[in-house]
Amino acid sequence: MNVLVTNQQEALLSGLKVEIIKTMRGEYDAEEIIGTFSNFFFGKMILDLTAIKNYDNIANIQKISIGLPVEKIILVLPPNGNYSNNIFISKLISMGFYNFTTNLEGVEYLIDHPNTYKDVAHMQQLETPTYAVSNQQNNVGNNPVINQQEIPKVRIIAFKSVTDGAGATTLIVTMKKELEKFHNFKVKAIEVGKRDFIYFNDSNLVSINKTELISELSKCIGYDLVLVDINDMEESSFNEVYYLIEPSIIKINKLIKRDKRIFDRLKDKHVIVNKSMISNEEITEFALETGLKIFTAIRPFNDRSKTQVLNNLLNRLGIIHMEINGSSNQPSKLGGIFGH
Repeated sequence: MNVLVTNQQEALLSGLKVEIIKTMRGEYDAEEIIGTFSNFFFGKMILDLTAIKNYDNIANIQKISIGLPVEKIILVLPPNGNYSNNIFISKLISMGFYNFTTNLEGVEYLIDHPNTYKDVAHMQQLETPTYAVSNQQNNVGNNPVINQQEIPKVRIIAFKSVTDGAGATTLIVTMKKELEKFHNFKVKAIEVGKRDFIYFNDSNLVSINKTELISELSKCIGYDLVLVDINDMEESSFNEVYYLIEPSIIKINKLIKRDKRIFDRLKDKHVIVNKSMISNEEITEFALETGLKIFTAIRPFNDRSKTQVLNNLLNRLGIIHMEINGSSNQPSKLGGIFGH
C-alpha cells in the first residue's frame, strides 16, 4: 500500500494508477510529515517536494531523510531547473534519496523498479563530495584536509563503534566479502588507527593512520564502494556515518559511565544495534529509553559463513535490492531496495 503527500503538483499526481491508502494535500512542516508516517506502515511514499514547507532549505529535506525510511520515498521534483540540476540532485543522493523524478511516468516506474546508489552515482558532482573534511583541530591532532578534486567519485560509508568491541571490523570485512562474492561489487575497506585488517591477507583491506587517509582515498578509482572503520577519528569528517552499539547491559552501563551525554549526541544519527541478542520489542524499548532512532539491528552472525548474512543491512543501506520474499538480487542499472 502506498501513501501520497502532494501540494503544487497535485494535478500531475492525480493521474497515478497505483493504490493509495492515505493522501495528504497541502504544505506541511517536515516534522508534521514525519510524525504522521513514522509509525504508519506503507509500501512507498510519493512525496511532492513542494509539500515540504520551506523545501528550498535543504535542511528541511534532510529532516525527512532522518525521520522516515528514505528508501521507500519517491520524490517528485518541480520541473523548475533549480531542482533538477546535478548540484541539487547530488545533495539528495548524499542524504540517501535515490528515487526522484519530475513526471508521472517516472513515479510509476520507480514504484516497481526503485534505484540503488549505483544507478544514480553518475549524477553526483565532485563539488558535492561523498567525503567531506573539517579544518578544525581535535584532541588527537589535525583532521585531514583534502583537495576535493583528488578523491574519485565513490560512495564512502564510515562506521564507528560506540560501545567497546561493537564489531565494526568484523562487520566491514563481512560486508566487503558478501558484496564482492554475491553482488559483483569492487570494494575497498579501510581501518584508521588500527592494524586488525593485516590478519586477513587481502590487499583491499588497508590499515592506515589518519594522516594517510586522503592519499588512500585518492587511489580508489574504479571501486564501487569504500567502507571505513574510523575508530577514534573525528566522524564529522564524513558525510555518511553509522554508529554501532552492542546493547548488552554491561556494555551500555560502561558507555554511560564513560560519557553520560552520549545518547543526546547520537540523537538523529544513524545508529545500528550490532551483535544484538534482544528481541524486536526490546529494541523498540531501548530506542524509547535512549531517544535513539535505530537504523537497523544485526543479530550475531558467523563470519565464516559461505552464505549471505547481511542482506537486511545491505538492503537498508540501499546497496542491494532484496525482494519481499527475502531473496537478494545483484543490483542492476534498474535495481532498488525495499524495507529493512
